Amino acid sequence: MAIVEILQASPALFITVITILGLLIGSFLNVVIYRLPVMMQQEWQQQCDELSGKELEPTEAFSLSQPRSRCPKCNHEITALENIPVLSYLALGGKCSQCKTAISARYPLIEAFTGLLSGLIAWQFGFDWSCFGALLLTWSLISLSFIDIDHQLLPDSITLPLMWLGIIFSFFTVYTDLHSSIIGAIAGYLSLWLVYQGFKLVTGKEGMGYGDFKLLAALGAWLGWSLLPTIVLLSSLVGAIIGISLIVFRQHQRDIPIPFGPYLAAAGWIALMWGHQINILYINWMG
Repeated sequence: MAIVEILQASPALFITVITILGLLIGSFLNVVIYRLPVMMQQEWQQQCDELSGKELEPTEAFSLSQPRSRCPKCNHEITALENIPVLSYLALGGKCSQCKTAISARYPLIEAFTGLLSGLIAWQFGFDWSCFGALLLTWSLISLSFIDIDHQLLPDSITLPLMWLGIIFSFFTVYTDLHSSIIGAIAGYLSLWLVYQGFKLVTGKEGMGYGDFKLLAALGAWLGWSLLPTIVLLSSLVGAIIGISLIVFRQHQRDIPIPFGPYLAAAGWIALMWGHQINILYINWMG
């Protein structure tokens, strides 16, 4: 209880602790971002083999906890001292301690990014249940964004529990009330589903994946239906600007799809932090 009272009495200390926690969680998110799609592919392959009657071959256990992280070049297992967020990367000079193969800078950047956003959440919400819920949402959105960037995939194992967790929080009226949460989940899913069906009917192509519907449903469950227009407008605006920029500067071919999940996630996080203020400004601007 003494620790709780100290954190409640000192906002600066609380923000610092949560930022450090965010750095540690960021290290774990790197594991989730890399391993979860591989685990899903292995599960799909196993299901296909079972349906085809193919004899299953024994494989090494692969999960979020096994095997230990290792260098892809020399298979050197990463020690605890080599796995300290950001600091280990800097101390190693961005290279494996054994074979000196370069380590991607994305790992410490994700750790630092997670720590930064976690600190902002602590600053915005303070020592409260809303802060801890917002942290869970933030960490989930970071994982989903980078998985979607890498694989154009938004795993159900994250989006669906995230939606139910939002409804649970709304039961206690943490971010919105239960009525708005349920309508938000339904409206979030159906709005993008209708856009998807309309685009497919007109063009014969699929404009987005079902994971996008589920992610917007989850955000609707967390924040309520009233913030859905803000989330959709923000994500569409950011997505359009970045997508057009990539095409104009010839860094992205027109026929290669651009994942929409990161833009939804970014818009959802902005709405979590300042959504109601944005709505008020918009209403005042409209007169």
